[in-house]
Formats: sequence, C-alpha cells, structure tokens
Amino acid sequence: MECTRPLELPALDIKWQDIWTKNAPEPVPRFSYGKNPQPKAYVLPMFPYPSGNLHMGHFRVYTISDVLSRFKRLQGYDVLHPMGWDAFGLPAENAAIERQIDPATWTDLNIANMKKQLIAMNSHFDWHREIRTCDPDFFMHTQELFLKLHRRGLAYQAEALVNYDPIDRTVLANEQVDSNGFSWRSGAKVEKQLRRQWFLRITAFKEALLNDLEYLSKGDRWPARIISMQRNWLGRSQGATINFQILTKEQNSPAETIQVFTTRPDTLHGVQYLALSLSHPLVETLASQLTDLQAFTESAPSMPPDSKAGFLLPGVRAFSPLSQLGDPGEYCNDVPVFVAPYVLDYGQKAVMGVPGHDSRDFAFWKLHSNGIDIRKVIEPTGVGQSEATGDSSMTGAFEDTGILALTCGAYAGLSSEEASKRIISDLGESAGESETWKLRDWLISRQRYWGAPIPIIHCPKCGAQPVPREQLPVTLPSMVSDGEGSTVAKHDENWLRTECPSCGGQAIRETDTMDTFMDSSWYFMRFLDPKNKVWLVSKKASDAYLPVDIYIGGIEHAILHLLYARFISKVLATTSTWPSGGGETNRGEPFRRVISQGMVHGKTYSDPQSGRFLKPEELDLLDPSDPKMKSTGASPNISWEKMSKSKHNGVDPLSCISRYGADITRAHMLFQAPIQQVLEWDEERIVGVERWFTRIWRYYTHPQDAAAFLISDLLTKNLHQQPGVQRRSIESIEWTSIEYEFKDMMKNNRDHFTERELKAWVQVQKTIRSVTKSMSETFALNTVISDLMELSNALMLPRLYELGSPMTYQCWSAFFRMLAPIAPAFAEECWERVHGLCKSVATPKTSIFDESWPVEDGSLEILENRGQTCSVQENGKFRFAIQIERPPEGLHQSSDIEELKAWAVKQILGSEQGQKFLEGKVLVAMHIARNGKTVNFVTPKPPQDGERNRREDSMGSSSVVQ
Repeated sequence: MECTRPLELPALDIKWQDIWTKNAPEPVPRFSYGKNPQPKAYVLPMFPYPSGNLHMGHFRVYTISDVLSRFKRLQGYDVLHPMGWDAFGLPAENAAIERQIDPATWTDLNIANMKKQLIAMNSHFDWHREIRTCDPDFFMHTQELFLKLHRRGLAYQAEALVNYDPIDRTVLANEQVDSNGFSWRSGAKVEKQLRRQWFLRITAFKEALLNDLEYLSKGDRWPARIISMQRNWLGRSQGATINFQILTKEQNSPAETIQVFTTRPDTLHGVQYLALSLSHPLVETLASQLTDLQAFTESAPSMPPDSKAGFLLPGVRAFSPLSQLGDPGEYCNDVPVFVAPYVLDYGQKAVMGVPGHDSRDFAFWKLHSNGIDIRKVIEPTGVGQSEATGDSSMTGAFEDTGILALTCGAYAGLSSEEASKRIISDLGESAGESETWKLRDWLISRQRYWGAPIPIIHCPKCGAQPVPREQLPVTLPSMVSDGEGSTVAKHDENWLRTECPSCGGQAIRETDTMDTFMDSSWYFMRFLDPKNKVWLVSKKASDAYLPVDIYIGGIEHAILHLLYARFISKVLATTSTWPSGGGETNRGEPFRRVISQGMVHGKTYSDPQSGRFLKPEELDLLDPSDPKMKSTGASPNISWEKMSKSKHNGVDPLSCISRYGADITRAHMLFQAPIQQVLEWDEERIVGVERWFTRIWRYYTHPQDAAAFLISDLLTKNLHQQPGVQRRSIESIEWTSIEYEFKDMMKNNRDHFTERELKAWVQVQKTIRSVTKSMSETFALNTVISDLMELSNALMLPRLYELGSPMTYQCWSAFFRMLAPIAPAFAEECWERVHGLCKSVATPKTSIFDESWPVEDGSLEILENRGQTCSVQENGKFRFAIQIERPPEGLHQSSDIEELKAWAVKQILGSEQGQKFLEGKVLVAMHIARNGKTVNFVTPKPPQDGERNRREDSMGSSSVVQ
C-alpha cells in the first residue's frame, strides 16, 4: 500500500514552523544555569551582518549548524543554538546617509526580514537569546569590556602611522588591509597617515596566542589551514639583532647606530646595502632636509606592496660590525643606505640587504646596484668551498643554508648554524640573539558614526578619563550628516560637551567609535546571559556553557575575528567574568571545535568574445545542458565562480525553498559536497533528492501499518492477561513497552526473526554507526545523506526485505530519527503520520525531536559473525554464493555429517537463489566441505542414447527436492 496524497513540502514547512513556534520551550531561568544534569552542547554559527537578505553562503553555514544542533538535541544534550546580529558597521551607515534615514531604522528592517528568512529554512534557533550589537543593552557591555582593558593597561591611545581608507574615511587595522594594500571592505587603496588612535595591547598575549595553537591543532579541533594562517600572522622569528654604524657626508666618524634583525647571521658577509622603512627615525629626520626624499615618502603609500622602488640616501653609508674583528674576511667595506617601501613599519624598521641569499633583496639590488656584482658567500653543503666573489650573471638568490665560502675569513668552512653562533658571539655588544613578531597591537579607533562609542572623556586638565561605569552606556547622538562622511558626532555639541568625571570641569567626549570586531570578539559570551543588566555575562553562566563546543564559519575570518576572540577570551579568563577559563586544559580558548565551511559558487556565463558576464535574461536556457546567448545564438563560456552581483550568478535561497521546500534544499546543499570544500550550486541536480523524498513519502504507510498493528497486538495481550493480574488502561499503554519487547527479542530470542529481517537490522545498525560518526567526529554530512539513501532504498525493496511489523517499525523509526536533523519538517510529518492511527489506543507520540537518537544495540558484530559465505556448486561447477548462518555450536562436519547436510540445505532453501536452484532438481548426492562454506550437489548428467535404461536403473536412491 502506498500513500497517494501528493508531497507538498512548502506546505509542510508552513505547518511545522507554526507548530514549532507555538511549542517553543520557555526560556531557561537565569538562576538555573549550570544545574541541568544533561551535558551541554553549545553549537554556534558566526552571526551575520544584517544586510537584508540571506545568500547561499548564509544558507550553507546555518544549515550545517542547525543539523548539528538538532543531532545533539536528539542525543540528549542541553543544547544552545542561539542567533544574533552583527549590527554595527559602515554599510548600514552609508545606506542610511544615502536614504536620509537613521541607520538603526535601516538595521531593524533588515533584521526583521532576515529573521523571517532564517525561520523559512526550518532552522531551530534559541530566539529568546537573540542579541544585536547595536542595542544599548549590548554595547554598554562592549564599553565595559573596553574599560576593563583600560584599567589593566591593555587599552591605550598613541600616535602612530596608520592605514587610512579614503573612501570610507576611517582608519583600518593591519588585518583589514589585503596583501596588495587595499581596504578589505571598500577596495580603496589604503593611505598611510600619522594619527592619534586607540589600541588594544594584544601583543601582551602573543606567547599564549601562539603556544596554544598547538592545543587547538590536536585531534583536528581547528582546521590546519586556520592554524597555519594564525601562526604566520603572529609571525615569531628567531634570529639576531645586529648594529651597523652610520656615517653621513657631514661627519668624519660614525655618529648613529642602526639596528637590524635577521634570521640569517651567517649571511652577514653578503650584506651589500641597508634598507629603512618610511617611518624610520633617520628617514623622518632627513626628509625634513631633503625635498626629494620628502616627495618619495609621500608617494610611497600609493606604490604596490611588492614595489622594488628605493631612494638612495645621499652621503649616508653603513659599516658592517665585522670590520671590528681581526680576520673579518673580504667583504667588510661600507655599504649604501636606501629608503624602501617594502620594509615594514615594525621592529627595527630596518633590514640588511643580502642579494646573493634573499630573493627579495636580489630583485631590489638588480634595480639599484649600478652594475655592482652580487656577492655569494654561502655554498651548498657537499659542493666544496670556493672563493665566491661577485657574480653579475646570477639568475637568483641561493636561500638555503650551507657552508661559508673562503672569502669569509675566520668563518670560512663553517656550517651556517656554526657560523651564526660564532658571529653573534664574536661581535659582542654589536649583536645579540633576539626574536621579532609580526603581530602589532590591535587598532580599534574608527572615525565613523555607526559603532559603539569609546567610553573616554578628554579633559584639558586631567587628560583622558574613563567614563564611570554607572554612566554606561554612552549612547550615540542623533545622526547628523555633513555630506562628506566625516565623524558626525563632532557636529552634535550637546552630546560632545560633558563634565570631566575627575575634576568636574568642562571636557569633551571621545568621538571615535570602536571597530565592529570588538563586538564580535565577545558576543558568543552574551548569548549565555542575554538579559543580565549588570555584567556582560555571569560567572555561573560562563563556567557552565563555555567554551563554544562547535563554531561554524568561513575561512575569511581565520585571522580577524578568530584571533581577536581568542585574545579577549584569554583576557576574560583571568578575571571574574570567566574564572575557570573552560578548565586547565582549555587555556581560556573560546572555541573547542571550529568548522570552516567552503564557499558557495554559482554557475557563471560569460561572452566568449568579450569576457563580459551575462545576465540570466541574456541567455536561452530552455535546454540547460546547451545554453545559448540570445543575441548571437553562440554558446557562452561556463564556469563556477563565487556568487556576486557583478557576475549575475547569485541564487536566492528563498526562491529554491518556495519551489522545493526547505528540507529538500537543505538536503541538496549538504549532499552536493563535503562541508569544508567549495560547493558548486547546481539546482538542476536537486531532482535526485526530490525523488528520494517522494519515494519515502509514498512508502510511509508501511511503517504506519506496522505501528498500528503493534499497538493493537499489545492491547490484545493486555486484555487477555491471566486472571488476577491487574489490567492496564488503554491510555497507559506506552511505546516503551514495544521498544523493550523488541530489544529483548533481539538480545535473547533472535530466532524469532527471519534471516531477511536480521539482514535489515544489520543494515540499520551499520547506518547508525556511520551516521553517528559523521555527525559527531568527521562532520562528513554529505555521506550522511548517501548512507540514509542507501538504507531507505534497501528498506523499500520488498523482495529483499519482507519484514514483520516489529522489524518494519523499528527500522523506519531509526531511519526517521536519523533523517530528522537534516529534514526536520518532513521527518516530523512522517513521524506524525506513522503514529497517527494509534492516538486513540495509546499515549500519542509528539515531536520527533522529543525522541532519542538511535544507538547501536550491540547486535551488529553478533549478527555479522553468525554468518558465512556459502559457495554452491553443481557437479563441481560454481553456481552462486550466498550468506548463510554459521553452523550451530556442536554441529561439526567430522561427527554429524548428515545433520550438517540437512542444516545446509535448509539454509540454502532460505534464500531466493537457493529456492530457484533446487526447485524440482533431482539430487544424486551431496558433498559438504569447510563446515558448510562449500556445498556441492551432484545431479544426473544428460544421458547418452543406449545408456538411458541403465542410468534410470541406477537412480533408485536419488531424491527430488520438492
């Protein structure tokens, strides 16, 4: 019997979304935090910026988090799966200026729209924990966090050369500038400007941030790529600091020392120039005297990051400290000094140029050497020493370690490692072992309106003073635009002018707002205690639920967000906010496990002649396998690109949901690719998942009938109990009785089940094992779909699995519970219908999410070990192989051969192949070997003419299988 009612998943979405909303659990009281006996599972996707519409990237990350949170809920965990909004930022402010409305209004409209979209995808978020970073109730705690850092000396104001975005008119952190020197958001070429800004001293935690990456890398807690990116960004380098004496043309003796850091002291003999950064003190001094240098430094910020431009400082020479030694070698003469944009503004702001052994220096020297040969002072190990001299024909630098050349004086013949140690030791005070870090303090000042105000008051008498805690939050003034995008707070005099909290005199507020990454560095803590009016999170809540168990988001946040969140968490783990830090082994890390999902790419069409991206309306897609350009009839180029408006390849997830339903869209999204890989969204392939759902829908009446039969059977047993035994009321009959009876039979009375039923149960147990591992360890959610497809297809083959009611019900019960996290509305509907006929005679089943995740019952190994492969032969020729049970204990070929033969025939007849093979066949004899693993049936050979009568006489002892 099949269900004839059509499957309308969009209608099911609406039905179950309404039920879930009505039956949403009450918020957990604050005083009960940490008292739940269930283990906690904090599953969190990175919260979105409220742009107004979900895109496929959003849909993917929130599908993943929803599946994992529902899985944990079925496993019995106390699950937190909250949602909030990263609501501050430039896009909302720019949109508000363009539309002449308040950014808060714009943001609220977008949040309302995106919330509807999240609900439409059948997600289950803890909406009672919802936060938005632009709410005063939230950002007062961001301001409180800033003041905590300020009190500890971890927040400070300083003048620094900063990255300035001329389009967004604000300062950017180093992490917000890409490798080509462009703003990560606006795309503008970043300028260098000297400004007084607020910083957070993240460098104070650099050792912990680096060392604890080792902990995060164990057991694949964090993706290896993110670990590598953070380690490179922190950038610890072990080496030596070396002093070079500087002499200018106005001086007769060295008057200044320049320190350089190098990881290769062994190449000191190969130094041919020094290069200084644009902000080096010597450069700043000389720029005020040399107009050409001033012009160069002003133009340098517009040069590309890999620029080999350089300005030779006239009359300035640097002397190698090797010249102080007794046998320094041949290359100890003075070298020129350049100003070069490639030298970074951190550390010593100076590098020693070794063209023969550094590829960057090689390229620079080729442009600025004026024909001077490149020195090669290191030879490859095992090649043998040479008197390496200048070589203008070199095509590249030799960057490996090796043996110092004969021209290196007392160090000739030493290995690079030995020479480095000797050189540092011999130079005495002119050198020393040291280390440098790429990490710089976090610049959080932003010269824009839509952000959390920095809670500082500037008094001409007392200096920068923190806003008293009781005056928090410092709210934003009314937005006033000057039409140029400058800091609008400066134009609201009533807000700007205030009293100094120290002396009571006139003072002004800090007009910069905080980087929005400040909000996202701690928001995951606020979800635990969102209604707390006093603290950003209570100690009980943080110790009960932190760290986040599973954190899901894109690789683009590997440095910015994740590094800042680690820093803030480690700070708060040293305070009363999170005193446990997640335990000694957690080390104050905020995220126990990070899943980085791949991007979603869309099918992209372009003109083969011009390369222009084509809009959908420019294409004839009647035959999707052979698209044509409407204008020319030519075939367009097809590629898969990151979805974007400019490439016209974006897909609205809601349009797919409206056609196929949220559950099919979710399942298709997961099935297309492993979650860590790029997903090429191809809606044409969704039909496969749609057909799968339709087959299940048509078949659900089978487990429905089985459930009805089981309840009826249990009711009958109840009515025919022995006299004197108290009968249970119809309403008291529980589904647990059916579960218990099945488990008892599977454990103690498996002979009750047929071989086909046991094969079905083996398939179920294998699927439970595989799907559970994929959900909890490997996160291979695409294989979850394929495993469930394989199981359901097997259960829907009646010729393979003709199952009784108990087995039918139990198999499908396990299947629907495993399907539920992926397709919640569809699973709920099937679950309700399977149990719908039983409501009048038993305690009704409610939501499938009130059930338990299926677990292995220990029968898999037993059932698999009880079987063996039997090779069936006829007259010594192989016919087929089947799986049969192992012979009962005590039944052996050597002592009970006839009983063993009878048992084997019964086993073979229990299979469809065996029945067809033996039906009506005349058996002359039967031979059995290897305890039933090989069975050979001897049958009469085709008789020859003249021998027929003699052969028929000899068949008196033959048998015919009926």
